[in-house]
Amino acid sequence: MSKLKALTHRKLFLPIVSMILVMLINVIYDTATGSAPFSFFYITVKNGVLYGRLIDVLNRGSEIAILAIGMTIVVSASAGTDISVGSVMALYSAVCCVTLAGFGVTNTSTYARPLIVGILLGIMVCVLCGVINGFFVAYLNIQPMVATLILWSAGRAIGLLLCNSQYVYIRVPSFRVIGGYIGFLPTPILVVAICITIMTLLLKFTALGTYVQSVGINKKAARIAGFNSARIIFLAYVICGLCAGLAGMVATSRIYSADTNNIGLNMELDAILSVALGGNSLAGGKFSLAGSLIGAYTIQAITTTMYALGVDPAQAPVFKAVVVLIIVVIQAQPVKDFFAARAARKAVKEAA
Repeated sequence: MSKLKALTHRKLFLPIVSMILVMLINVIYDTATGSAPFSFFYITVKNGVLYGRLIDVLNRGSEIAILAIGMTIVVSASAGTDISVGSVMALYSAVCCVTLAGFGVTNTSTYARPLIVGILLGIMVCVLCGVINGFFVAYLNIQPMVATLILWSAGRAIGLLLCNSQYVYIRVPSFRVIGGYIGFLPTPILVVAICITIMTLLLKFTALGTYVQSVGINKKAARIAGFNSARIIFLAYVICGLCAGLAGMVATSRIYSADTNNIGLNMELDAILSVALGGNSLAGGKFSLAGSLIGAYTIQAITTTMYALGVDPAQAPVFKAVVVLIIVVIQAQPVKDFFAARAARKAVKEAA
């Protein structure tokens, strides 16, 4: 019994349970409709590539997972959120595609410039967005939501200006690889794996994680202890801008065009929810990168499940919001405290 109690107090317990519950809904639905009970977990090779609902969750949830990495660091360091990441994704799309197609060209089957130039220029612009956000928050002490509201509004608009409010199609096979497949494996899954590996190694073998958590817990105390709090917060927003650029790279390649109206639309909300669902406090401090990633894929699993249940795409956000609300309430600290106090009273009665 004590082992079970210890297990329930682990930070990843509720995020994992939330993911299991979403999967369980799929199992119940498949059984009720006469399909194989565990068809959600079936992975096959179809037309030479991996196929299955689980693969679809991992593939389609890649952008949210990449954003969740950067958002976790930002939330932990600054006790605030970067609401500009969706617009920064759209800005990457515009910069990259316009660079590759040429200004004013809306449809091309050849590169005007090398692919690597378009990708790097788009990433550099996104990192610059992170620099701007970080400067406002870290050095001008502007509230994170207010500071990032500027690029939330302007980023997508700048992208529209670059594209002349039109789609810019890059119909070159090599451009689709990042959002498509390498062999039988969806490339976005590989991109996420690389991002997670690099960030994990960075947090494990450098003091970045300690610095971020220390500043997030108490910025003034961290500064007195010798940490450069402003520089650490600044770096957190730069990392978040980089992650937004990488997510934009995947999203743009997936549809092989600059759709600045829709790429990254509302994804900042999913990224923030991923952090919350992962058991991380939005008040800053200690964080769990693994929890945020589980939260990201839980959100995508909910979306995939809604479509599998036949929910209309226009209505899916309503059902997803209800499910997310339930999960967040379960993980809320007052709810945890209530059940902890109830368990304590029960233990006292049994002892008496």
